[in-house]
Amino acid sequence: MLFCGLQLFETMTNFKNISILLASLLLINCAKRTTISGGDKDTIAPKIINSLPKNFSTNFEGNEIKITFDELIKVKDINKQLIISPPMKKQPIIVPQGSASKFISIKILDTLQPNTTYSFNFGQSITDNNEGNPFSQFKYVFSTGNTLDSLSIVGKIKDAYNQKPDNFVSVMLYDAKTFTDSTVYKENPLYITNTLDSLKEFSLENLKEGSYKIIALKEKTNNNKFNTDTDKIGFIESTITIPSSETIELELFQEKLAFKAEKPTQESNNKLFMGFKGDIKNSTITASYGNKEIPIKVSKFPVKNKDSVQIFYPNIKMDSIQISVSNGNYNKTFSSKLKTLKITDSLKLENKTENVLAFRESFKIKTNTPILNIDESKISIKNKDSIPVKFSTKYVDFEQEITFDFKKEENQKYILNILPGAIKDFYETTNDSLKYVCETKQLADYGNLKINLINVKRFPIIVELLIKDEVVYKMNSNSLTSFYFETIEPNLYTIRIIYDDNANNEWDTGNYLAKKQAEQIIYFPKEIDVRANWDVEQDFILD
Repeated sequence: MLFCGLQLFETMTNFKNISILLASLLLINCAKRTTISGGDKDTIAPKIINSLPKNFSTNFEGNEIKITFDELIKVKDINKQLIISPPMKKQPIIVPQGSASKFISIKILDTLQPNTTYSFNFGQSITDNNEGNPFSQFKYVFSTGNTLDSLSIVGKIKDAYNQKPDNFVSVMLYDAKTFTDSTVYKENPLYITNTLDSLKEFSLENLKEGSYKIIALKEKTNNNKFNTDTDKIGFIESTITIPSSETIELELFQEKLAFKAEKPTQESNNKLFMGFKGDIKNSTITASYGNKEIPIKVSKFPVKNKDSVQIFYPNIKMDSIQISVSNGNYNKTFSSKLKTLKITDSLKLENKTENVLAFRESFKIKTNTPILNIDESKISIKNKDSIPVKFSTKYVDFEQEITFDFKKEENQKYILNILPGAIKDFYETTNDSLKYVCETKQLADYGNLKINLINVKRFPIIVELLIKDEVVYKMNSNSLTSFYFETIEPNLYTIRIIYDDNANNEWDTGNYLAKKQAEQIIYFPKEIDVRANWDVEQDFILD
């Protein structure tokens, strides 16, 4: 870049001017540009300079607390992160929130109880202003009496069904002397803590000596009261005596809702939708018009995890329909007015099986209207050599699903032909000619898993294989302790064992008022890798 000013040298005779010009060119045109770099990134959390009154004060009488820090801080998510124990009926005013400041001011609006130790746990809500370094689990503690309560208990949270527990679970202590079953629905606890986002562990501190009842809640409303419709609960029946060195384990479950039906709504000229809460399994649903019972078909709503059913009724002229629902002690009759709509459900068949049919699966067809009759003489299954294959059919009303079972061979192609009139639905409609094709792979494309259970405490038991929390294979037993899952898809599997105490072949949750815990579940601590053409054998000790 020094040569960029050579032509100027030839026209200038004054050495002083040349020197000045050269220096300017060097500075302006030839300088190397660099970025100004700062120091190391700040990773240090804020520090407290002082607090008024001092932390861990006794004989507290005021209604305001001021905490000063050594740098600008921010307070965020205070409504979720701050845990005050014992809980206050009126939440204190805490400033600032969202804006930067060097202090926190707490204005207490509640009337404080005498001779009581209070703690304010700020969780992860306090961070420095620049880098967001959290001042984790800062606690401000004071007592309205002469001494600070210093006893504590620790414990763990477990989910009764899921492998990982929820976060932000509240753990509460109540006075055992005044505790009744209704307390958790109506009253605030004496002490409270929260797992925040630590997931598993909790610690209740600054406790008085005494006898307590302990409850855990995963809440929706955060009002420290149990709502059976939305909350999970964990409890132990026995009374806790403090001081104690025992580690408490609480298992959370969500109760099965009491059955309740919602008023049906008309969705087409021959179908209603009816929402519900609870378990519809043991419900009886009937329909009538003009005091005369009319035939209906009830099936599951086609959208997964939707608590609704479809109610199909005949194509007869009606201006209204009465739907009666009974389930245990629940009995309700709804009257729905009917309109003439543009939509009328008619028979349609949908293939629910992928092109490749696994050896453990059956070929399935979903229908959008209920089926009355299947004529197997008008149905055939042949392999790729046009050799007929024996089969059987099964129709499940509630699922509206036809299953075709037949013996499958390796590397085979199967053609399912359904002639017109083979399937008749609730409205006397029959199918057109249909053809479906599926194939099988080699047995070597699948893996085999044998599970040996050790220390089984009781029977019956259920063994489930899960992929990403979804059950894909399931077996049960009243006596066997070894389970052989053949020809399963290569994948990483989670093993789940259920003690099926009421022998209904499904997991049952608990009930707080009945003092019933959920059926016990044990997960194998790691995933099992099953690969193609592998035989995996795994011992599972049920401790």
